[in-house]
Amino acid sequence: MLIITPFSLIALFLIWLLVRLIADIGFWWFALAYLVASLALFVRPIQLAVLPRLLGARMPNSAEESVIRPLWNSVTQANRLPRGHYVVRVLPSDELNAFACGGHVIVVTTFALHELSRRELTGVLAHELSHHLGLHTVALTIGHWLSIPVVVLARVGVFLQNVATAANEAFTQGSFVLRNLSTLLAALLRVASWFFVVGLTAADALTNTVGRSSEYQADRRAVRMGFGRELAGALRRVIALGGGRRPISWRARLETSHPPARTRAARIEAMLRHPSR
Repeated sequence: MLIITPFSLIALFLIWLLVRLIADIGFWWFALAYLVASLALFVRPIQLAVLPRLLGARMPNSAEESVIRPLWNSVTQANRLPRGHYVVRVLPSDELNAFACGGHVIVVTTFALHELSRRELTGVLAHELSHHLGLHTVALTIGHWLSIPVVVLARVGVFLQNVATAANEAFTQGSFVLRNLSTLLAALLRVASWFFVVGLTAADALTNTVGRSSEYQADRRAVRMGFGRELAGALRRVIALGGGRRPISWRARLETSHPPARTRAARIEAMLRHPSR
């Protein structure tokens, strides 16, 4: 989040220059208002109404609910949590995946519901709840919110660069001055878009590094809850299906947010053998 903040402030400043044409508001008030707006994502009613829709998730149907409810109840009861404080939503997807988001939402894919046994699914739910209990999703949500202006300007910069390049090729063949001006404009837009893309890439790499650490922490918490064997079983199922492999190149390592499933399963099984460690 610290890396993306200066890039976000620069992007907000450029956006503010446009907003200032129609509204008399100081930059720091504008930036503060944008940051405060991110806090609305942690208001439970707003979160439940907005986040699942943004992710394409939905409420479980009756058949899915009959599977999820008893498993989820066993996990929340093990942690003495009030019923309904966290909610589980379903994402139609052919990937075996689940994730926590915001401060109250856990999303499970339809493939995970159909492929995992109930015991394994319980371990996955315990792991995702651990992310909420460890507040891992808070920094991630704020970081994603701060990255929105950067993403927008990076895409706008690329679009305008392409427009300037196309205009240069189509309309400036007979004018030396116009051709050089449009070439200069395209180069400036390319540099600007690269600036924001570099910021996003660096922020994503750091976020993924922190994310891999948070996965281990959530695994450890799930073991302490009493769902270590269930979670290890789910990870072994991921391995059997060919997922969760160790990235080979340094670029792949930077781009992945999860440690290899085999490593996680081995660590969990070691904790189960030696609970005092």
